[in-house]
Parts: sequence; structure tokens; C-alpha cells
Amino acid sequence: MDRELDDIDYSDIEAKYAVPFDDSLENVIIINGVPVITSAKQQKLFEAIQKRFRTQAGLEVPLECMHIPYGDSGESKGYILMELANADEAAQAIRTMDNYAFDKKHHFVVNRFSDIDRLANMDETYVEPEEEPYKQRGHLRSWLADPAGRDQLAICRADEVQIGWHNRSSNPEIVHTRTRWTESYVQWSPLGTYLTTFHLQGIALWGGSAWERIMRYPHPGVRLVDFSPDEKYMVTWSPEPIQVPENAPQGPQFFAPEDEGNRVAVWEVRTGHLLRTFPIQQEETMTETGQQVKGFSWPFLKWSGDSKYCAKLTPGKFISVYKVPTMGLLDQKSIKIDGVVDFEWCPLGDKDKEAIQIWNDGKNKDLPKGFKKPRDNMLCYWQPEVSNQPARVTVMSVPSREILRSKNLFNVADCKLHWHPQGDYLCVKVDRQTKTKKTVFCNFELFRMREKDFPVEVVELKDPVLAFAWEPQGSHFAVISTNDPNFGVVAPGITLKTQLNFYHLHPRGDFRLLKALDNKACNSLFWSPRGRHLLAATLGSTQKFDLEWYDVDFNNEARLNANNPDILEEVKLIGSGEHYSMTDIEWDPSGRYVTTSASVWRRSTEHGYAIWNFHGTELQKHILEQFKQILWRPRPKTLLTKEDQKRVRRNLREFSKIFDQEDEAEESSQALAHREVYQRMVKEWKEWRERNRGKLEEAKKELKTDTAGPSAMQLQKESTEEVQEWIEEVLEETEELV
Repeated sequence: MDRELDDIDYSDIEAKYAVPFDDSLENVIIINGVPVITSAKQQKLFEAIQKRFRTQAGLEVPLECMHIPYGDSGESKGYILMELANADEAAQAIRTMDNYAFDKKHHFVVNRFSDIDRLANMDETYVEPEEEPYKQRGHLRSWLADPAGRDQLAICRADEVQIGWHNRSSNPEIVHTRTRWTESYVQWSPLGTYLTTFHLQGIALWGGSAWERIMRYPHPGVRLVDFSPDEKYMVTWSPEPIQVPENAPQGPQFFAPEDEGNRVAVWEVRTGHLLRTFPIQQEETMTETGQQVKGFSWPFLKWSGDSKYCAKLTPGKFISVYKVPTMGLLDQKSIKIDGVVDFEWCPLGDKDKEAIQIWNDGKNKDLPKGFKKPRDNMLCYWQPEVSNQPARVTVMSVPSREILRSKNLFNVADCKLHWHPQGDYLCVKVDRQTKTKKTVFCNFELFRMREKDFPVEVVELKDPVLAFAWEPQGSHFAVISTNDPNFGVVAPGITLKTQLNFYHLHPRGDFRLLKALDNKACNSLFWSPRGRHLLAATLGSTQKFDLEWYDVDFNNEARLNANNPDILEEVKLIGSGEHYSMTDIEWDPSGRYVTTSASVWRRSTEHGYAIWNFHGTELQKHILEQFKQILWRPRPKTLLTKEDQKRVRRNLREFSKIFDQEDEAEESSQALAHREVYQRMVKEWKEWRERNRGKLEEAKKELKTDTAGPSAMQLQKESTEEVQEWIEEVLEETEELV
């Protein structure tokens, strides 16, 4: 009987009820940097680490899953082993707790136990690395040394990308062309140092006079890129989740297993090192048609003006501020703000940059008399109305988290935060609803950020606002509002009747309406980078494509020449135009030229671009098939001192004469070139005429047309009848009553 039982096959039952055994130890992590303790403090240490993992990583780790080794002296060795539920929890722990500051003296360094075991078998013999030969590269800002001071353009058309110099009255001088340089579009870095191209494997940065590849970043399927203000760091987004194959290369510039599933990556530009990755939590937003659409806001991370911090928003919960380059949470915790909707960092203005430079050079000593320490970074956020609590706008200092200013708002439907580019002012555009909630009107809460206690004034409008824009180098701002009954009607390409309003900072210290222009069709505002000039345009319409240039300080020269500051400034229309099918508008860095373009991505006809000067005169127009985009290359901050800049302003007329002479010389050289072409064509035509005359004479001799008697030509003249036709035209008509 026992022999018969031994012959029975139980393999199917064993396979069905087999318990999988995982001996990979991928769920075990090792944490270095923990405090050195004795066994008496083990329970207290484990409970503290358990609490940190619960609050920071959202992981519940039983105390029995922690193990700490001790040395012969009875003290621990400074690391612990932690057994988690699975490999995914281990990846989450590494992602959130690596480089975590446990206290002032201890920072966690978290790795998988399998990685430590693998590295333990490495050969410890030191091998001197081979020295790579030095490769000379072109200067990354060589384009600034152009003798004529021209700006560069990047032009995408079909499969070609062209880099060229802008010439005032002639086609761009192309200096570099490459086919299939990018698979989608190109993008300049904020200071113009790098050109970004997009590829299936990731993105690449190019620069120098020879346009060499500076660095590549392996993030497959990247669609969006955002740089920090100083170009030191970069954020990329791909719709495809990060996947790390088993035999993937390892290193600081590659993704690790704990990055799997994330879509946003933060990189160090110079080294190409990956600093951190983030998942995307898509929000459901309501469109105008009432449909629920999932999406997220870009940029995903917003940078402080000095690039020391970046922050992301978790809507309705908190703002997470990260220190760069460690990408660790500031003070190891997020800023909890109930109902928070949006936030913006205060930009770093020229005054702030100068103060920081003086502070760093002085090293806290030998500072000018009356010098004030540079102000800390600031961010502004707003919260909606909740229960009986009014909506609120708050300005916070970072890293201290001190509340500098807050203001309550009532009957709020929505808010938009607009910082002045120099950080001098903050405008909170508040959309309010009437008691019936049928109509929406707007008002502006204006914070003066350079004055004590940040005083606030209110500017009210009775109509909804379509666009708002600060003057970059000044105290004006422009607003487009509308009372058109078609506002809010879902109809593509609809053109609204709008009102263009200009405001300025009055000498008494408050913002006042400078001028209001009715019966307009514009819906977009574009200030010159140098201020003073504004371009109002109609974009997105299928009927109107208007362009209007305004000078907000038209009497500036008269006021300066008369030395009379009481002469009021005046807003004046200085130019107008139209570009059919235009989709994009951009000022050049100098504020002298504007490009308007029609991209194949958004229009089906009239692709190409036009270049205008700052008072609305069209200088060039190019109709190009399969035209995609045109971008001005940004410029970094000028190296001229304040004294040099003042000297240039004082002697602007003399400098302008030099530029006028250069422009005239360029135009004359172009006219000479055209004249030479014309003379050559006339010469070729005369030579062709002489050759054909010779052939005609030879043909006449062969046909004996020179014999006596009337020739065919003479007979034709004799048989020709001359007909004259009189046409009467009334030049003037006068009617007299008798």
C-alpha cells in the first residue's frame, strides 16, 4: 500500500498550492547615517525612524522589521537594515528618504541591500583612470561678439533648422543649417547659451560657434522643457512613464529602479546628472463645454529668482519647496495651506541682483554706507473662500516661512497672480461675481513690494479682463477688458469688441488710468523688453489679424529737453499693420524689432513670418511652405556698469548717428548689389538682342529679302490703317441753382 502511495504524482497539487519564495532581497534596504547608540536606546531610535517613514514616505514599517548591528564596544555601527513589504515600497523609501536630514548632524543615505552586496564583491585595487585628451570647444557666448551687435534667429521649416543673423533690411544671414536636427521643435535657454532639440531618446543641448553638442539627457519621449533662471538646472516632462530595463546602464546621469513610473525629471545642466524624478498627479479640470479633462499645469516646478529653490503645488493641500541641488524638502516638510489654488515666486530684479553682488563681494564687511541686506526670496499664494472664511492672498518669505503680508478678499470667483518683472509690484487680478452670480467683474489688488509693510491699493473695473501685462522696465501696466455680450460664448475664432486701458504710477504714489481706447479688437499684449513700447494684437481669430504699436511715453523727449517734469506723458498710436493668419508674436532682446509668424502647426495657409520695427513699419516678409517657428536668441544681462549705461543714455544721439550711418551703408551696399544685378541683366539682354539681329540678317539674305521691290515689312506698313479713338473724361462738374 505504501508503495502505491509513493507512485502517485502530486506535482499538479504542489504547483497549485506552491508558495513563491523571493530570495532576491530587493525589499531590504540599508540606511547609513543613523545616530550611533547603545542597545538601551534602540527602542527609542526605532520608534523615531518609524514615525519619519510614516510621515515622509507614507510607509508603515513594523519595529520587528528593523535590525541594527552592534560592534565589540557595545555601540551601533551607524546603519540599520530595514525589511519592507515588497520591492515597490523599497523603491519609494529610497526615493523619499535618501538624503533625508534626520537631525542637524545625521543625513540618511538609503540603498538597496542587493546593491551593497553586489558592490562588496568589487575589486578594491585602485586603477588610475586614463586621462582624456583636452578638446577645445567654442565659447558658449561667442555670438555676443558680433561687431555689428546683431541678434540671432532660429528658424524651423519642414525638416530644416537654420541659425542666422538678423539684418535690418535684408534676409537673415544663415550661418548654420542642419536637416532633421530635431523631431518636434527647438527652444532657447533663458540666457541664450543653449539651443534645445527634442528626440525620441531624450533631449540635447547645443552651443558654441560650431554648434557642437554640449550635453544629452536620456529621457525618452520628452515633450516639455523648463530651465531655471540661471540655466544651471532643467526640468523635463514626458507623457511616457519612466521604464528601467534590467540591464540598463547605471550612473548619476541615468534613471534608477526607484524612478520607474515617474514622468518629470530634474537635471543639472553642466554635468548632465539626474537630481530627482517626480510622478504626475493629473487633475480633473472643467472646460467651457462642461467636459471633464485630466491634465496638469506647466511648469511643474516653479523656480525662485536666484534658482536656490524650486517648488511644486499639490492643489488644495500644500506647497513643497525643494533646495537645489540636493532636491531635499526645505525643513523636511511641505508648507501646509488649506485649499491653496496657485502660487508664484517673486522675480529677481536688477536692484536685487546688484545688492546680492555687493553683498557677496563685500563678504559682510566693507559695505557701502546705508546698504541694506538683500531681501529673501518671496512667494505669493492664494486660497479660495471656504465655509465662513474669506479668500486670502498671502506673501511669504522663504526659507523662513514668515508671513510678510496677507489680505482677505470677498466674493471671489478666481484670482491670477502677476509679479512685476523687476519684483517691484504684485498685481492680484480678482474676478468677482455679483450677488446673482450672473455677471463677472474684475479689480486689481496692487502691492508695492519695495515699500514698508507692502501697502495695497485697489483699481476697479466693471468688465471682465482678457489680458494684463506689466511694463518690464517701468511702472505702467496695460489691460484689455470687454463688455461684449459674446464674451463667454463657445465659438472658435470669435472676435470680441474690447477696450484697451493704460495705467501708470502717478507721482503721488498711486496707480491711475492714463488712457482708455474703445472699440478695439485686440486680445493680446506684448511689451518691448526695454519698456515704453507696447504691441496690442488680435490672435486666435479667423477674421481679424490687427497689430497696433503704442508709445506710452510719447512726450519723453520734450520733457527732457525742456527740463520740465510736469509735462504729462501721453499714450499715442505710432503704427499699425496686419499679418494674415498670424499665430505667434515675439520681440527681439533689444526691443527694436518684432516678429509675427504663421505656423503650419496652427494654420493651413499663408505660412511664414514678417519682421517689423518698434513703430510698426514692416521691414521684411517671407512666405515659406511648411514653416513652423521663428525664435529670437535671448541675451544675458549686460556687462556695462551703471555709469556706462548712463553715459550711453546721455550720448544717445551720438551713438544713434553711428547706427544710422551703418544702416545707410548697409542699404547702399544692398542698392549697389541690386544695381550690379540690374546692369548685368541689361548687358545680357543687349547681347541677346545683337545675336538675334545677326541671325535675322542672315535669314533675310537666305530668303533674298534684300532684292528690289517692296519688302514684306514695307507692304505690311502700307496696308496698315491708322484708327484714332477719342475718350472724353469729366474732370469737374459744378451745379448752380438759379
